[in-house]
Amino acid sequence: MAKKKTTLFECQHCGEQSTKWMGKCPSCGGWDSFVELNTEQQEVLKQTSKIINTTSKARPITQIEQDDIIRFSSNNHEFDLVLGGGIVPGSLTLIGGSPGVGKSTLLLKVAGDISQSGKKVLYVSGEESMGQIKLRANRLDANSDNLYLLSEIKLEEIQEELLRQDYEAVVIDSIQTIYSSSLTSAPGSVSQVREITFELMRKAKESDIAMFIIGHITKDGSIAGPRVLEHMVDTVLYFEGESSKELRMLRGFKNRFGSTSEIGIFEMTAEGLISAKDIASKFFDKSKPQSGSALTVVMEGSRALIIEVQALVCESTYPNPKRSATGFDVNRLNMLLALLEKKLDLPLNHYDVFINISGGIKIKESSADLAVIASIISSFRDRPISKESVFIGEVSLTGEIKDVYSIDMRLKEASAQGVTKAIVALKPNIKTNLKIFPVDEVVKMIELF
Repeated sequence: MAKKKTTLFECQHCGEQSTKWMGKCPSCGGWDSFVELNTEQQEVLKQTSKIINTTSKARPITQIEQDDIIRFSSNNHEFDLVLGGGIVPGSLTLIGGSPGVGKSTLLLKVAGDISQSGKKVLYVSGEESMGQIKLRANRLDANSDNLYLLSEIKLEEIQEELLRQDYEAVVIDSIQTIYSSSLTSAPGSVSQVREITFELMRKAKESDIAMFIIGHITKDGSIAGPRVLEHMVDTVLYFEGESSKELRMLRGFKNRFGSTSEIGIFEMTAEGLISAKDIASKFFDKSKPQSGSALTVVMEGSRALIIEVQALVCESTYPNPKRSATGFDVNRLNMLLALLEKKLDLPLNHYDVFINISGGIKIKESSADLAVIASIISSFRDRPISKESVFIGEVSLTGEIKDVYSIDMRLKEASAQGVTKAIVALKPNIKTNLKIFPVDEVVKMIELF
């Protein structure tokens, strides 16, 4: 009796699998995205979904020797910082970001910096010709005899090139443009992306080649292709920023060899993408005091940054006042506004409130609560706040102001940038040149205005 054929459908947007066709994907919500996989594609799926070594045996963890991670520098301080101290040979790093943010520019600059240190680097582009890459390399000062260019989209040709030279680093731009002739699906499909990533990962581990692959993102900001793509790689980085602004931020979301709390800050100039040197002055304005503006200090990994919180409070012409926040959680803003109405009797239910974090920074911690409240009160009363003062503290629902972590590093950075006053929850037990004003309750904030 003939064996019954197994039918398998796969979503081309997120990689969700089903034994029957569905009009709408239950995972990503995409319509008409399920495609039936043939026998050959199902076989590839079985091979790449699990990496099993049948000859291995379990051993007690006490008998296992720790691997010493040896890194080499990319000669780019910000890039090394995000990676955890440098590039690990044999690692596979995925970099995503919106179109035009500078992913290709960043990796070409990094490839040029690595090659200038004497290491052979291969830059593979499936989107641009060698002449286009050369034009950008001249602008970035990334020319080197150790930097090799290859304009190719076929995986087998790329694998042959990797056998011709002893490359120590490889850049793939981008993973969605590369295809394997062993699969019948189109480039960029879920099957192609999964197969190519698996082959690149295997080559990186076997030859100790540091691989960097660029991934396109979807409209919701996630990496295009199956979610298994992010699970297979060692490091996932997102390049953030707006093409209209000069600052770009490289943020880690997964790192098997280091922390994901660090960020790299770059500056787009006429000469290309460079590491931001004077970072402190990029996120706040040192001009004359203005109402609705307050300074705070946030931690991005091990780095303290002074940022400016801007608020605009005006009478509302609508029955329901508007609440808008850029770079700050709007739900937390609503909580702080309700707290101000109850504790300080401010009639903010009749006012529109807008909050903006300058410099494009997105605040993900609660240490800026005090600065947000200060900027709102300042705008409401039209009283400027001195640029020599910083507000650091978390505000609770009961109106208490709580201390935050790394207060010593925050105050040290504030002092280095010419700040003379600090409004905090508790007086720290450290020596500082700043005048410290401890405030333990929100009701005491009104005394400062």
